[in-house]
Amino acid sequence: MMPAILKDAVADRTRRHIVPLSGGKDSTALAIYMIENHGDLPLEFIFTDTGAELPETYAYIKRFEAIFGVEVKRLTALDLPELQVRSKDGRRSPFDVLLDEVYSGFLPNPQARWCTRMLKIRPFEYFVGDDECYSYIGIRADESREGFGGAALNHTSEFDAKRASKPVALSDKDNIRPVYPLKDAGLEIDDVRAILDDSGLGLPDYYSWRSRSGCYFCFYQQIGEWQALREEHPDLFAKAATYEEPKADGRRFSWTQRRTLEDLAKLKTRYAAPVGEPEDGCAICHL
Repeated sequence: MMPAILKDAVADRTRRHIVPLSGGKDSTALAIYMIENHGDLPLEFIFTDTGAELPETYAYIKRFEAIFGVEVKRLTALDLPELQVRSKDGRRSPFDVLLDEVYSGFLPNPQARWCTRMLKIRPFEYFVGDDECYSYIGIRADESREGFGGAALNHTSEFDAKRASKPVALSDKDNIRPVYPLKDAGLEIDDVRAILDDSGLGLPDYYSWRSRSGCYFCFYQQIGEWQALREEHPDLFAKAATYEEPKADGRRFSWTQRRTLEDLAKLKTRYAAPVGEPEDGCAICHL
């Protein structure tokens, strides 16, 4: 679906206005921008919880709620009727349910990224249902990363075929129309930082050692990020390693293509965690 221009979206009171947060800087700055500039809209803030987010992410979402006095509705794949999950007592995360009961222990990877579709997109689509809505997405005016080029600034010309064939969106369903307020307003990375700082929220704490939001075991992480995870959250690193243990039938999957996490833990060289913004990765998870 062709993206909507911000001024047209905010003038439309016939649709729902949904602002998804990932726990990253851009989506959070967007949420603040919408509150401060279009707070008269019936904004719905959502966070799709994979059950494998960093502790810093959960804390960041709670701080956002406290500062702005709004509720961020938690969505989860456990709500999907096709999974028929009876118990939500915390013993089974959405990721674990899908991994064990749908994908037979096959870990997601860049070539088979079932996690994005089932943990992020499907719960969002189920939440929206058949309602007509605008989905506000935190792509900035200065985005140049791979996969972000489809969010054309004026939304009227054909998308740049060299960079992306279609705009970044949480769904391609016809009733869910993407909007890019930061891009429409000409806001860039320095503006995002200023919005977060001026609000008192600041950047998420994990940016001191990690370049992206998303699951703690994200397979797009570089070696330095895995090593930093082991230092910052040794329990989560150890838990991520358990997913690589051989299955009963002898199959074994790993998060990285070249090494297991056990191999990474033995490396004597400490690689620097990447700074700035990830050039690879999932636009849906990392916005």
